[in-house]
This record gives sequence, structure tokens and C-alpha cells, in this order.
Amino acid sequence: MQGYLNNPEATADTIAEGGWLRTGDIGKIDADGYLFVTDRLKELIKYKGFQVAPAELEATLVTMAGIVDAAVIGKPDVEAGELPIAFVVTGDPAPNDAAINAYLDQHLAHYKQVHEIHRIEEIPKSASGKILRRLLRDGLQG
Repeated sequence: MQGYLNNPEATADTIAEGGWLRTGDIGKIDADGYLFVTDRLKELIKYKGFQVAPAELEATLVTMAGIVDAAVIGKPDVEAGELPIAFVVTGDPAPNDAAINAYLDQHLAHYKQVHEIHRIEEIPKSASGKILRRLLRDGLQG
């Protein structure tokens, strides 16, 4: 990529020194040298100076009995910056909020806890399976 057409600011933000492209992906390399893309930088929730990856919270939520699917977004907050908000699809029996919070407390650091839990019928996803977080944000505002 040479840059964005007629947009030098976006080009400067995206192309690093030496011609490297900043994709906005966050990943890790395991001991065998395999690269795993785990999240997107733009999707990180900034809670009181900490960075919270929605994918980590989602992965933890779906390991709980009674949670079928989950999505996490950041909700703007004057004091904290953003609050992690969970949307869950539950099975039968469905865990209550207290049980979900206790489960997350056992598995995640204190700053990665969700501050609201919304139960929905289905997590909105694109044809490729990507969570459509914009629709969840729009639902909070509407």
C-alpha cells in the first residue's frame, strides 16, 4: 500500500517508518512461532487507563455454563473513559447477573469486569461471523 488517496494524515497514521503497515490488529506469537490475531486495536476498551480486549471477555463469558454467545463493547463514561458492557445469549438454565459477575471475577482481573449485562436473542454478526458492535452500540443509544 502506498497510502490513502488525497489523505496524507491517514497515510501517516497507517504507514510506519520503514514502510510497515499498521493494520490495527493485536496478536501474539506462541512458542512454536505461530501468530494468533486476538483483537483489533480500535475495539479495545479504555477503562480507567487500562486496556480491555473485548475478545478476552467474550471468550471467558462463553466458557460459562448457560451462556451460548457473547459480545462486549465499551460504553462512554465520564469518570472511567469507557465501561465494559456485555451482551449475552443464554441457554437453559440461564445464569443470573450475580452468577455471571462472580464467574468473571474468578477468571479476570478487577478492571476487566463488565458493568452491565444485557440479554439478547442473538449477537448481530456479519456474513463472515464478525460481531457487528455498531449495532449493539446503536441499541444502547436508542
